[in-house]
Amino acid sequence: MILIVDDDIAIRHSLGLMLKRARYDVEAVASPGEAIEVVRRQTPQLILMDMNFSLTTSGDDGIELLQKVKIFCPDTPVILITAWGSIDLAVRGMRAGAFDFVTKPWNNMTLMQRIETALSLSKSKDASVGIKQEDAAFDRTLIVGRSKAITDVLSTIERIAKTNASVLITGESGTGKELIAETIHRNSRRARNSFVKVNLGGISHTLFESEMFGHKKGAFTDATSDRVGRFELADKGTIFLDELGELDLACQVKLLRVLQEQTFEVLGDSRPRKVDIRVVCATNADLTKMVAERTFREDLYYRINLITLHLPPLRERREDIPLLVRHFASLATESNNMPKIDITDEAMEYLRRQPFPGNVRELKNLVERAILMSGKSVLTAQDFQLANNISPASFKPIPTTAMTLDEAERVRIVEAMEKYDGNMTQVAASLGISRQALYRRLEKYGLK
Repeated sequence: MILIVDDDIAIRHSLGLMLKRARYDVEAVASPGEAIEVVRRQTPQLILMDMNFSLTTSGDDGIELLQKVKIFCPDTPVILITAWGSIDLAVRGMRAGAFDFVTKPWNNMTLMQRIETALSLSKSKDASVGIKQEDAAFDRTLIVGRSKAITDVLSTIERIAKTNASVLITGESGTGKELIAETIHRNSRRARNSFVKVNLGGISHTLFESEMFGHKKGAFTDATSDRVGRFELADKGTIFLDELGELDLACQVKLLRVLQEQTFEVLGDSRPRKVDIRVVCATNADLTKMVAERTFREDLYYRINLITLHLPPLRERREDIPLLVRHFASLATESNNMPKIDITDEAMEYLRRQPFPGNVRELKNLVERAILMSGKSVLTAQDFQLANNISPASFKPIPTTAMTLDEAERVRIVEAMEKYDGNMTQVAASLGISRQALYRRLEKYGLK
């Protein structure tokens, strides 16, 4: 299949007609977003791509799309087409990985020759490479689940892991963003080097530079010895920046500089240091909304989200719950030197119906609590209700329409607040969510 990407319907029609007459399968789309959707699900033989999709004529739209397409289809030849041809733009396109460059209007015969040349060279390259086994099989051992939602995410990871593209992982608290980040690292060419995790929500703005870039002894009052920063520790490897939405504007500027220039300065040492890292970020915040509200820098947002992975909440992948429950039960019994346990079908059905505001993390905590509290070899629905802060005497099958997800979530939060007497740290831990996520839910349900 040959993919045509152009916002001009006349161009799409003209190219499509020419290629179909030459007996090629064709798919034509009008926007970069549609193009990315196509290359996510299949690999075209060749791509014909416009360079401009907005009012500007700089070619930046096309260059950005080319970079993204090359992540998903690194071996697919791309021919760039524009009405604003120039040597500089051609050079930029070729440097970004384009196979060829033509300007509008084109000569059909010449264009077909270029297309056939690109396809021929691509086939020759495939034949010469053959089937290589130099790369290990895709490692997905950290991720449990077979739902379409999670397999789609893993499919994307398999395609982009070996690139250096920055990745932004979004999703609610407890969906497994850190495990996804580590899966990207394990399947990358940097897998033998460090995977450094940083919880930005836990670093105060006053300590940001020291934590991230390090400091020399005497750089400030409490600097009694040298400290190696997180970026230096991650050199040649991957740095995972979690809770990115918690970073204040001043720290965002400092982070942006490192990501743009791949250099940093240790506090107390003005000598710039070069760093070679792959950046993976994660957040449960709506960064696009924060950009609009000017609480998150737009330039930083575009720097860190060349590829975006969205993790679905557990309520949207309920078919994975039995697999996750058995996995967490096995881990819990093994770590506590306990015999293996069984879980009744009724218990599994009960777990499938829960709202799980804390997602996979909350499910894991619940399974562990039920095992430790019951001491049984077979867990029932009542055992999980007891571990879920619900009196077993009040147990009865709960119809799925009994209350909305929001209502069930609100009840769970109220029960936890009563049990822990308003101690937010304990409440958040029992629900399997972060304190920040808990505060957002308190505000949402008017419980502040």
